[in-house]
Amino acid sequence: MPFMRLDKYISDCGAASRREIKQMIKAGRISVNGAVAAAPEAKIDPAQAVVSIDGAVLKYEKYRYFMLNKPAGVLSATDDGRQRTVLDLLSPEHRKFDLFPVGRLDKDTTGLLIITDDGDFAHRVISPKSKIMKVYHAHTQSPVNTDDIAAFAQGITLADGTQCLPAGLELCSDGSCLVTVMEGKYHQVKRMLASRGKPVTELKRLSIGGLELDEGLKPGDYRPLTADELCRVMKGK
Repeated sequence: MPFMRLDKYISDCGAASRREIKQMIKAGRISVNGAVAAAPEAKIDPAQAVVSIDGAVLKYEKYRYFMLNKPAGVLSATDDGRQRTVLDLLSPEHRKFDLFPVGRLDKDTTGLLIITDDGDFAHRVISPKSKIMKVYHAHTQSPVNTDDIAAFAQGITLADGTQCLPAGLELCSDGSCLVTVMEGKYHQVKRMLASRGKPVTELKRLSIGGLELDEGLKPGDYRPLTADELCRVMKGK
């Protein structure tokens, strides 16, 4: 990992703003490897340096990754002047980072949503080239049938002529269904099922790659992803 400025390191930890860091250094409150820091522009090795403020050691994280159980009624967006977004569900401690949702779920769609500040990671997860499968549980006005399953396997053509990649469709014992896609077109799952005369009444995302929604999370709750879970997102293709 390349060397970086001390003030950026502390800022990335979410411990203080650049202006606050400068004042803390002047007051002798920040130390690096046991020595009082002299300048905010000092270069440190983030993999080796032990940085503390008032004796409390900081934990450096270049990026943050969270699993959110998205409830219905909130937007998968970073900001909206009129309606609540998924970022409004985060604590003030986490909202100070430049976090955003990886992809989007419709306002009334629930389930697994990843929140991060890692743009490269988000791009890989969203891109169809990565072939990362997303599984949804859908309730429809009438059950899907074998013809629908075959049509999904061939690749659905939407009402506007948009061609979708082949997708999985499985009928559940209660009449609902599981839909597996590797792309994320606008309202895609709903539009695919509607094209077969099966309008969706309820939709929930269950998994992304090998990462499954933690059912212990109540709607609106979130938690950090573990290193193993983060790997599962990319490996579960």
